[in-house]
Order: sequence, then C-alpha cells, then structure tokens
Amino acid sequence: MVTWLDIDTDGAPQVALIDATLEGLDEAGLRTRARDLGTAAGAGAVSRSYCHPYGLVGWHAGPIGVDVERVVACPPEFGPSISTPAEQAAARWTTDDEIVALWSSKEALSKALGDAINYDPRRLESPAGWPRGICGPWRTAPLPLPHGYCGWVCWRVTSGRGALDRCSVELLDERGGAAADLVSGGADLRERPALRVG
Repeated sequence: MVTWLDIDTDGAPQVALIDATLEGLDEAGLRTRARDLGTAAGAGAVSRSYCHPYGLVGWHAGPIGVDVERVVACPPEFGPSISTPAEQAAARWTTDDEIVALWSSKEALSKALGDAINYDPRRLESPAGWPRGICGPWRTAPLPLPHGYCGWVCWRVTSGRGALDRCSVELLDERGGAAADLVSGGADLRERPALRVG
C-alpha cells in the first residue's frame, strides 16, 4: 500500500511511504515497487530509501533526498561517530530516537547533495538543527512514519536561490579547519565536498 505523506511546507516535494507488509512484498519486492513508483513519476529528481517493511520515494523538480531508519538501541559510541564537533558540544541528541533522527537527516541531506557516500557525517551538520527547517535554498522536514521508524526529507527549492537565512555554511579542510566561508547568498551546496550546515 502507498500512502502519500503530508509535508506542510510551501513548495515541498511529494513523498510516498510504501508498506511492504500490506502488499506482501519481501525486501527485493519492496525495492522493485519503489523503483517502479519512482519511474512512474516522470520528470524531476527522485530519491528512494528502504528499511523493510517500509520504503520511501520522493519526487521534486530539484535535488531531493529521503531516508527511513528503524529506531534501535544505539551503542554509546554511535552518536559521537556521526556528530560534528559542534553537535557533540551541544549534546542535543542523546536518546536513541534523537540519534537515529540525527543520522537519518544527514543521510537525506547527503542524498540531496548528490552522493551520500562522499559525505562524512562527522563533517556534515545535521539539517535537523536548521531553524524552521530552512538553510538558504535548502529545506528539510521530518516525515510522519509509523511508530519505531524515523524518516527525513531534504530538498532544494527550485525557484529563486535566496539568501542563507541565518544559516552559516563553511567548507572544512581535511583537518576539520575552516577552508572557506560560504555565507553569501546562493552558494551551491551540491558542489562542495565537505560542509558544515547549521
């Protein structure tokens, strides 16, 4: 069964939740169903994420990333292993729900930026901390998922570039030091290899 998720933000992408249990799908069937659903959308960008029995498919005119994760008990070292120094200092994410949300939001953003494998979560500030879910031309929102699951969507608005709206963005060098400050409006985040956004 496919459920359309409500994202209460102007210009938000469309996101569908697939429940494999209601369709009798195994993991492979869920992936095929999500790919087929994404292909049927036609033009625009598509992002998919899977955590059986659920799958997410998101569509948008511009870059988009979605992520779904099961909320599980996290070992004590997991939070610090995915947190930037600023996130560790703030100690905002301490419960399993919060740590999984931190991870999921970073996964969604890294997919929207173009290649999730190229982004080290210890160097990418979580969009979960963006004021009002906005950072310049980028938007984010938590997704309303079944109990025990967490999901996020991140997308880039397609009309107008906008200013960075009280959001600092800096490019970090390999040692974690600031290499360049990108606080001027319209910085294209997709082309940057390592970012602190927040």
